[in-house]
Amino acid sequence: MDNRIRPYAWGSRTAIAELIGAPSPAQHPQAELWMGAHPGDPSVLLEAAGERSLLEAITDKPVLMLGERVEAQFGPRLPFLFKVLAAAEPLSLQAHPSAAQAARGFRLEESAGVPMSANGRNYKDGSHKPELICALTEFHALCGFRDPVMTVELLAELGVPQLDHYLSLLSGQPDANGVRALFSSILTIPSSMLEPLLASVLSACVRLVREGSPFTAEYRTALELGERYPGDPGVLAALLLNRVTLAPGQALFLAAGNLHAYLAGVGVELMANSDNVLRGGLTPKYVDVPELMRVLDFSAGDVEILSGDEVRPGELVYRTPVPEFRLARLALSEEPLDLTHDGPQVVLVVEGSASVVDGEGHVVEVPRGRSIWIAAGDTGVRITGSGIAFRATDGL
Repeated sequence: MDNRIRPYAWGSRTAIAELIGAPSPAQHPQAELWMGAHPGDPSVLLEAAGERSLLEAITDKPVLMLGERVEAQFGPRLPFLFKVLAAAEPLSLQAHPSAAQAARGFRLEESAGVPMSANGRNYKDGSHKPELICALTEFHALCGFRDPVMTVELLAELGVPQLDHYLSLLSGQPDANGVRALFSSILTIPSSMLEPLLASVLSACVRLVREGSPFTAEYRTALELGERYPGDPGVLAALLLNRVTLAPGQALFLAAGNLHAYLAGVGVELMANSDNVLRGGLTPKYVDVPELMRVLDFSAGDVEILSGDEVRPGELVYRTPVPEFRLARLALSEEPLDLTHDGPQVVLVVEGSASVVDGEGHVVEVPRGRSIWIAAGDTGVRITGSGIAFRATDGL
């Protein structure tokens, strides 16, 4: 497969370039390597007969490429999008809608005639976008609302009188309703009040980092975000979220409504094939507060970190509740792993190299940083090699 690189400003100039063996540093930031059939940037299949878009190949022969089961469930479209994500700078604070919310939002914007390219367009399609991120390097993220009791302790430790009113919203009701009230109030603070409040909060963060507070990581993150996004209410909102560090091989599943922001690191990301994002700050892009509030899940608590379940020697699966995708981590060796599956697959090699052979004896060598498409109609597929690969399939 020949895959497309998205040059978003927050991307790394080295991570993806080094993974695929290209000159490093790259001329421009490289944020995401897309593997799949998303209409915005579909992969290209490199076949003996020539090159063709994976999107075109699926459209031409959906059952052969996707399998009867997947085509019956999702229609003639690949249900997942596979990525390498390389964040050198923080991404925006964001959440994704549920399937029902996406269908409703897309229908309303279409009927209202909102252009797809409009700055105020929220829904690019009618699908939900659950996602899974698995770290290739140490990976830092904000993910979901922290336990309200802990958040009250964190905000109170700042000792900022201007925060007292906002803090009382949560201390008086330390549950999902209190989180909703506090978050909504933060996003709607008038700029004339926000700037002095942020200045006081960040000054307190500096002091507490120097004193070695138990919340040093959270305060340090607020300082970094405040420097990058001055005057952005998302800097305050970030103090309500769980601050998570993933070791390589660990993963996070982000269901609909989960407020999150990736801060730094490189990982493989697997998601439903959608482009719907509702932003909540840390960005110059459009923020629709009322729509975001409708989408968000305000339940709070610790984040579950996934380490994968061994389903057979050499294969760990990161289990999620969604039918669109499943991610597995393969430890490559000389012992063949059978990859035969009655649905679509993409296999990406991130360390070492692999050899993939089908039932007819055709062999494809897959070096580090390259991926291979395995159609549902391919049988007897086996993989050998050395290093690590990730396998994306449907989750049915």
